[in-house]
Amino acid sequence: MSSEIQKFDVLVIGSGLAGCIAAITSADHGRNVLIITKTEELMSGNTPYAQGGIIYTGEEDSPQKLKKDIMDAGDGHCWEIAVDQLSNLGPKLVKELLIEKFNVEFDRTSDDNLDLTAEGAHSQPRIIHSKDHTGKAIHKAVIEVVTKHPNITVWNNHTAVDLLTLSHHSRNSLDIYKKPSCFGALVLNNATGRTFPIYAKYTVLATGGLGQIYLHTTNPIESTGDGIALAWRAGARCFNLEYIQFHPTSFYSEKETFLISESLRGEGAILIDNKGNSFMERFHELKSLAPRDIVARAIHQVMLETGHPCVYLDISFKNPNWLKNRFPTIYQSCLKAGVDITSEPIPVVPAAHYSCGGVGVNLNGRTSLRRLYAVGEVSCTGVHGANRLASTSLLECVVWGWTAGLDISKDTDDSDYFPDIFEWVDEDQYIDPALIVQDWLTIKNTMWNYVGLIRTRQRLQRAQQILRHLQTEIEQFYRKAQMTRSIIELRNGVQTAIAVTNATLEQRVNRGAHFLKE
Repeated sequence: MSSEIQKFDVLVIGSGLAGCIAAITSADHGRNVLIITKTEELMSGNTPYAQGGIIYTGEEDSPQKLKKDIMDAGDGHCWEIAVDQLSNLGPKLVKELLIEKFNVEFDRTSDDNLDLTAEGAHSQPRIIHSKDHTGKAIHKAVIEVVTKHPNITVWNNHTAVDLLTLSHHSRNSLDIYKKPSCFGALVLNNATGRTFPIYAKYTVLATGGLGQIYLHTTNPIESTGDGIALAWRAGARCFNLEYIQFHPTSFYSEKETFLISESLRGEGAILIDNKGNSFMERFHELKSLAPRDIVARAIHQVMLETGHPCVYLDISFKNPNWLKNRFPTIYQSCLKAGVDITSEPIPVVPAAHYSCGGVGVNLNGRTSLRRLYAVGEVSCTGVHGANRLASTSLLECVVWGWTAGLDISKDTDDSDYFPDIFEWVDEDQYIDPALIVQDWLTIKNTMWNYVGLIRTRQRLQRAQQILRHLQTEIEQFYRKAQMTRSIIELRNGVQTAIAVTNATLEQRVNRGAHFLKE
């Protein structure tokens, strides 16, 4: 074994809510944990962008009622056992971890009760929130625990290149006959340019979303589908990738896109066309609070009918002071972009928002590869089925982060075996940044136009051809390139785009977020 190899009990790739909860839970049980994140700050990924809230328990609520709402939103494709786990364990962990242990400051009523709000497809108000920056408030509190924990080490500015597996990296050829296993990752130090291995008894993928493979997305720039690509190349099972949830309402502008939370519609905001007419009553009995896939396709249909590049979300009839206090982030963001939500409607369009599929896991976050876990958006727990119910994502992060961390603490799966590996060979070919920019534009436009909100078989086949050809070229210069975060992300992006396209082509039934127009 090389003297440069770093060794930990647990390697967590990603620093969002799910990864942090898994790290804290396993560290609380004495495990030596390393968190790496490719960004310069721990506050990264989709968690800080979660505006609306997290599911708790309504006044007349029950696990059975929550389960029904999740199953209905998932369009009959949810894994019932996983939904049961989320519905029964989720609110309990929110109380014990977020409220009592991490002291997250959720909004409260005048009599000091948690303020409950409604969101689309929920049968009752059960969402707790911190203004309109709930994810940021939760993430900030959790990161504070992470940075102070004696058993957790954090390396910012480190990018995972590939997962280490027995079948791909061991010098011992006989390891190919062992059960497929992961024992860490090859990692790039973005600052020094050095690539080196990290050995870990257990590796946790917590890399977040894949929205950046689409032209329009609510995801931050780091959401390039890294975890899907890492798992795919390592041989872990991925599924439900065709179910990409397009958020119905992202701010429409030529300059920028940002999320306009569903909680606005929960508080009464109405979708209107360019002539000021409401239209959702034509498409669903819940009107503007219908499930996201229905709302997104309705908006798409109205845009086609009117020839207008967007629709509008109107909440200007509410008290201006209340609006500024309830939605300060959205108010300021829109104002900065030239729209005053207290006096005019917000221009909105659908955008790629959340991947309901991912790396397949069991109730403890275990993947099909031994010693490899996946938590958060990169995983597919089966909870979301074909379409995610609003505000379940943060709850899923808490539940599966906790169960994975707990399972890791049991120390099973022959986790002490670490083979010698082949040395990493650095290459030094300079890659023109213009090539990377152009390749990303090809990926984004191909996915948006051919594997987007409404698909056809002809579009999907065209996408498959374009992406396969592009991947061949990217792999050729990746093998000779000086290693950088940008080249790794591009390689991951095209692989994830191909995986999504292939899954979409194989799905013959229109369900939830997948809509194939014959």
